This record gives sequence, C-alpha cells and structure tokens, in this order.
Amino acid sequence: MVWSIEQGLVSRGASDWIDNRYRAYLAGTVSELAICGEMTQLYEGLREQELRNAAAEFFRNHVERRIFPEMRRIAETLKAHGTELWAVSSTNKWVVAEGARGFGIPEERVLAAEVRVVSGMITSTLIDMPTDEGKAASLRRVGLERPDAVFGNSIHDLAMLKIARRAFPINPSPALIKECSRLGWSYFRPHAAEGVPAAVGGE
Repeated sequence: MVWSIEQGLVSRGASDWIDNRYRAYLAGTVSELAICGEMTQLYEGLREQELRNAAAEFFRNHVERRIFPEMRRIAETLKAHGTELWAVSSTNKWVVAEGARGFGIPEERVLAAEVRVVSGMITSTLIDMPTDEGKAASLRRVGLERPDAVFGNSIHDLAMLKIARRAFPINPSPALIKECSRLGWSYFRPHAAEGVPAAVGGE
C-alpha cells in the first residue's frame, strides 16, 4: 500500500483516506477484515493492467529476495509429487498472483483480497476478503474442506491452519506462537531470507 502511494498510483484524496483508516486500524478502531478490504478497494478507477504491472514490479524489487529458500524447495517437491497447491492471503490478488506464479500456482488457485473488474477497470466491489475465519471459508468454498497441509505465519492464518490435516506454522508471529503453545503445535523457523530476520513473523 505504502509503495503504491509513493509511486503515485492513487490520488492524494485516496491516499489521505487510507492513511487515516490505517491509523485507526493501528489504534484498534478499524478491524483487520475492514482494512484489508479497503487497501484493495483503494485502487478503484484504475486500469487493472496498470495494477498488474505495478504488482510485478513490486514483487520483483521488494518481495522475491525475501522468499525463504526452504519454502521454495518444499513447494517444488510437493508439485513434483502431483500435489495441488493453493495460495490464500489477505493481500490483494494482483500481488499474490504475481508471487504464486513462481511457485507453480496458477492465478485461478489464488484466494486473496479481490475486487470486481469491469471492462478492464477496477471497482470497489469486493469479491473475496480472506482473513481470519475468512481464509478457512474461502478454502471451503472451493471444495477444500480439509486440506492435507496448510502453511502459515500469522495469527490471521489460525483458522485455516486448524482445518488442515497437518498444520505447519512457519516463522510464526508472536501471537501465533502463543496459539502453537496452547494447541501443542511445533513450528519451524527457516534460515533468514535477505532482509528478513528468521526470528520475526508477519501479522
């Protein structure tokens, strides 16, 4: 969000609005569900291709180097054994689809924050907003009632981790570590990718 604002992709008015909403989220007066949806609705009125191009640039310059090598190897091994891979995220679908492609996950198997696109233009109508219980709900909606394995690093992944036959918390956030302790789950900390301390997980 911050990067796209700095790139001038959204208007000053929209930038000020989302900044105020994000401050309210940090203060606890705007929910996780609401802010994740609004950070996707922010791009209303832009051409989708423009966002796809921006997502590719953002992923290439700011995300790709942070991928844990161990997770890439796991994905490659699972895919080689015929496992169907899905990506589930509360980040907007343009960015997630860009990253998932490198793991052999096609866009149709990406469940992420998504708005309706009409005639190539982005609208503010939300189609999906997978976070917290919504991640498990999105998986159920596509027929994945009980996935064989789920990997997650955040407390907002807990609901989908719980429906898995095997839950794999990876580099968990402090809140997820507490749940791991309560549920008796082990967790894994990969070697740090560039710019990502292995002791820190995202929320």
